[in-house]
Amino acid sequence: MKVLVIGGTLFIGRVLVDELVKGGHDVAVLHRKPKHDFGRRVENIMADRNDADSMREALWGRRFEVVYDNAYDWENGTTAAQVEATVRLLGGWMSRYIFMSSVAAYGDGLNHKESDPLAPDYHPDPYVRHKATTERMLFRMHAKTRLPVTTFRPPFVYGPGNPFYREQFFWDRLRAGRPIIIPGDGHRLMQFVYVRDLVEAMVRAMTEPRAKGEAFNIGESKPVTHIELVEKLAGIANVEPVLVRVPRDAILAAGGNPMTEPYYFGEYLDVAPITEYMGKAPRVLKMKMTPFEAGLKETYRWYARNHKPRQAGFEFDDRLMGMARTGSVASV
Repeated sequence: MKVLVIGGTLFIGRVLVDELVKGGHDVAVLHRKPKHDFGRRVENIMADRNDADSMREALWGRRFEVVYDNAYDWENGTTAAQVEATVRLLGGWMSRYIFMSSVAAYGDGLNHKESDPLAPDYHPDPYVRHKATTERMLFRMHAKTRLPVTTFRPPFVYGPGNPFYREQFFWDRLRAGRPIIIPGDGHRLMQFVYVRDLVEAMVRAMTEPRAKGEAFNIGESKPVTHIELVEKLAGIANVEPVLVRVPRDAILAAGGNPMTEPYYFGEYLDVAPITEYMGKAPRVLKMKMTPFEAGLKETYRWYARNHKPRQAGFEFDDRLMGMARTGSVASV
């Protein structure tokens, strides 16, 4: 099949492009740079997906049977109107338009099913708002014009090649013999999906007739707490973890921010919990999910071979642990 991947040069996109090429598909990648490193089998298309003129110049008259829309502009946001412009530009000859949404589209709450309402158009977080409003727009187009859309709502994506400082954050500290800061009581829930499982589901959605017009939660069926995550990561690294609990308000007062440096619990991991029910994707897409420990072992092998350990942020850890030593917080 002739396939366009919008945003195919980073984490999820790289795995997806590799799988599509292995499957014998004719693949083009659209991104902002004049070249990529996939080799000559993958066509390079340079455009800014948020710029309608740039997209029109790059794609006018082009036909693709399947389009994967993975790109999100973290600096400026990518709106429903910008995604709609892309859909209309690519015309009515697609057999599938596969959009990468997020668990964040629900806004908040636990155990969401795909039929649950998404966050409102006025949600204060731009990322949440854009993902939710874009999905609503796409499914309206499906209802009106039979747009063959499929959307995915993954939680935290992990795996080899992760550009976010998440698994590596903990392994850098554990292998250096350093304690791990636990914000609050450590019982905040989080949910993960192995990048190869997500990509397998995306590839299967290309040809599964029942995927048309559907949204899919995709990931581990069982959420984990912050403490459980650290214990699993430590076990993979064969390290006994030392945990130091610090009240979340004290971390924030000291300058901690889950979204920016200095990170205190991995990049973007300490956020209000949103979890999903995962039954639909394995059933409809005939998926067998990778056990969490098996995915972490693969990720750790990649980390050990490729990751250069970082010490940036250790000084902030030390500040927080200094607070623990004063007796104002408790270590465990």
